[in-house]
Amino acid sequence: MTDGPFLIPVLGDQLTPDIAALRHADKARSVVLMMEVADETRYVRHHKAKIAFILSAMRHHADRLRALGWTVDYVKLDDPANSGSFTAEVARAIARHHPAAIHVTEAGEWRVRAMLEDWELRFGLPVTIHEDDRFLCSHAEFDSWAAARKQLRMEFFYRDMRRKTGLLMTSAGNPEGGEWNYDAENRKPPPGRDLLMPQPVRFRPDAVTQDVLALVADRFADHIGSLDHFHFAVTHEEAMRQQRRFLDEALPRFGDYQDAMLTDEPFLWHSILSPYINAGLLDPLALCHAVEARYRAGKVPLNAAEGFIRQIIGWREYVRGIYWHEGPDYAQRNALGTTRPLPGFYWTGETDMHCMAQAIGQTIDHAYAHHIQRLMITGNFALLAGIDPHQVHVWYLEVYADAYEWVELPNTLGMSQFADGGLLGSKPYAASGAYINRMSDYCKSCRYDVKQRVGEDACPFNALYWDFLARNEKLLGGNMRLAMPYRNWAKMAQPDRAAIRDQAARFLTSLD
Repeated sequence: MTDGPFLIPVLGDQLTPDIAALRHADKARSVVLMMEVADETRYVRHHKAKIAFILSAMRHHADRLRALGWTVDYVKLDDPANSGSFTAEVARAIARHHPAAIHVTEAGEWRVRAMLEDWELRFGLPVTIHEDDRFLCSHAEFDSWAAARKQLRMEFFYRDMRRKTGLLMTSAGNPEGGEWNYDAENRKPPPGRDLLMPQPVRFRPDAVTQDVLALVADRFADHIGSLDHFHFAVTHEEAMRQQRRFLDEALPRFGDYQDAMLTDEPFLWHSILSPYINAGLLDPLALCHAVEARYRAGKVPLNAAEGFIRQIIGWREYVRGIYWHEGPDYAQRNALGTTRPLPGFYWTGETDMHCMAQAIGQTIDHAYAHHIQRLMITGNFALLAGIDPHQVHVWYLEVYADAYEWVELPNTLGMSQFADGGLLGSKPYAASGAYINRMSDYCKSCRYDVKQRVGEDACPFNALYWDFLARNEKLLGGNMRLAMPYRNWAKMAQPDRAAIRDQAARFLTSLD
C-alpha cells in the first residue's frame, strides 16, 4: 500500500456528485477519472445524438465536479494518447497518479462489470466496487423477492416498492384511491390536434456541446441518426428545467394520453426525462416525490401521478432486477425460435407503413420514441414478422438515447419480443392494425387499409397478426390471455385462414 491518492473512475451513466464511490471518498486525497473511450461508442453502432448527449453530459459533469472541489482527470475521445478502453485508460491513470487504491461504483451492465472485477488482479491494487444505491431495490433484495415466488410479475413487485417508499400510500398503509394500478385509465386515444400541446425544452448547444457535435459528426458519420435536431439537456440544471416543464405542462394529461400517438408529434404529454434519469442527471426518487406532491396539491389527477410513478419504481426497477437476476446469457434467449433479419427500413424509415415510418423517422431525428411506439409499433412488427430477437435488441440499444443494456434488454427481449418465453410478461404484446388505429391517427395517412386483411391494400399488421398466432399455436395456444384470439382464429373458415396466411407469407417474402 502506498500513500498515493484514491483513483475514482466515474462512468458515463454515473453523472451525479452523489454517486456512491464519490460519497464515500475524501476529496483531498482523490482523483476522479472520467474517460471517453472508443470501445463504448462502437460496441454497438450508437445513434449519433446518443453519443453526443453522453459525451457532452460527461464533459459538463466534469466541470461540475471541479466546481465542487474535486480533482478530475478527464480523457477526451480525440486525445491522441487515448487507448480506447476503460481498462487501458485506468492503467494509464495509475501510471500518472500512482494511487493507493481504486474506488468505483458498480457498472450497470454485465459487460462492464466484468472489466471492473478484473482490475484488482490486473493492477495489483485494492479495488472497492460500491453498490449503486441510486436504485430502490438492491440485487440481493430482488433475488430474495424472486426466490420467494413461483412466477415473477411486475405488479406485485411494484406494490412492494410503493410500500417501501410510501409513494401514493395513505396513512393506513393502503394505496391512494383504493387501487394499486390505474392503467385502465391510461389508454385514451389521441384527442386530435391541440395547439396547447406541451413541447419539451429545446436547449441551445453551448461551446462544449458544439465541440462534441463536430467530433461526433466527423467520427461517426456512418452511424444511424441525425444531429440536426439535437436539443438534449446536458447538465443537471438543464435537466431540472425539463423536469419542471413536464410537471407544470404535461403531467396533468399524461395519465390519459400516455399510450396515444399522433402523426408528426413525437413527444405529446411524455416527460422526455428518461435519458437524464438513466445518465444520472436526475434523481428518480426525488422526481417521483415531486410528482406525488403535485397530486396531493390537487394539480394532477391520480391516474397521471400513479401512471408515471409506476414507470419509475415499477417497470424501471423491475427490469433492472430481471437483468441482473437472469444473468448475461439472457440476451441469447429466443423462445419463439425466430431468425428473420431485421428489415433495412429500420435504419431508414423508408416504408409505406405510415406507423412504422413515423416511429422510425422520429427515432432517426431525435433518438427518441415513447414506450407505446417502441412496444406496439416497431416492437410489435418485429414480433409478428418473426425477427431475430437479438437483432431487435441491438437495434433498440443503438438508437435510443436512454438505452443502456440493463433497462433496454429485458424490455426488448422479454416484454416486446417474448423471447424469454413469458418470464417478464404473461403474454406476447401482439396486435393487429386495429390497435394502432384505435390509439393513433397513423392509419388515416397510410397507403394501406387498416380494415382489410388480404389484398394489395391490406394493412400488413392484420395478416401478420393472425399468422403469428397460427405459426406459434403449439407454444402459445395454452396461454389463457390469448384464449379469445385463438377461438376467433378457429372460427374462421378454412379458405379465409389460408388466404390470410398466404398474404402474410407473400409480405414476409418481400422483406427478404
